[in-house]
Amino acid sequence: MSRKDRPILAAFQFLSRFPIRVELDFTPDLLRRSAKYYPLVGAVIGLLIWAAAAIFSLALPALPAAVLTLVVWVWITGGLHLDGWMDTADGLLSYRSRDKMLEIMKDSRVGAMGVMACVLLLLLKMSLIVSLLEKGPFYTGLAFMTAPVWSRWFMTWAMRTWPKARQGEGLASHFQGFETRAAVHSGVLAFLLSASGMLLAEISLVGRGTELPWLQLLFYFLLHPILAWGMGTWAARRINAKLGGLTGDTYGALNEGLEVLLLLFAVILFR
Repeated sequence: MSRKDRPILAAFQFLSRFPIRVELDFTPDLLRRSAKYYPLVGAVIGLLIWAAAAIFSLALPALPAAVLTLVVWVWITGGLHLDGWMDTADGLLSYRSRDKMLEIMKDSRVGAMGVMACVLLLLLKMSLIVSLLEKGPFYTGLAFMTAPVWSRWFMTWAMRTWPKARQGEGLASHFQGFETRAAVHSGVLAFLLSASGMLLAEISLVGRGTELPWLQLLFYFLLHPILAWGMGTWAARRINAKLGGLTGDTYGALNEGLEVLLLLFAVILFR
């Protein structure tokens, strides 16, 4: 394995359960260099989720197919970001002091707020998957091939933009020094992957004689990064104001929140 390939493999090992049979030393340097490939991991996750949804839809109604699709989604990611979502909810919704919130988030045990936040998030995501499945494979693929890409891109932007809440400790500290150039590289990659995903979704309609809503598709493509950046920035600023920076848990929470928001955007736009 060449040194050039290691950051890509590290991104897949870190963010997913894909069977990458390579032993890697996750040094801070490798973690920083791997982060710019996060949108690529999102694209592959989206492709597999789309395939799983299509298979389940062949034999099942939309609701059970959506539940099984969500199970596969959580399994592929290893629940990594969901864990961050729950820990962040436990901390921020405790309404304690900054130090106490960080202490709560560091605790491996999940509290009532974290459980409620997780249940509500999964229910919303499941309902959105149902809506997309009922629209058909084109719209399902469109959403699955873009939302996981841009939500993971924003994590890289957050690493670059906001300080770390726990200086010198915690997962987020390993990304200290993540460069603007790498965040831009991640954004360009997200654009290319989104365009490729939309093209792949359009290929799924070949031979069906379906007329595409080109204006809506253009609007969808152009607004995705703006929506991810705008809402992600709003959320990250609020978290930063409470914690004095971001943590590894909040990166995961931002990913989960934006992923659901972008799925919701697709459902609203193509209703």
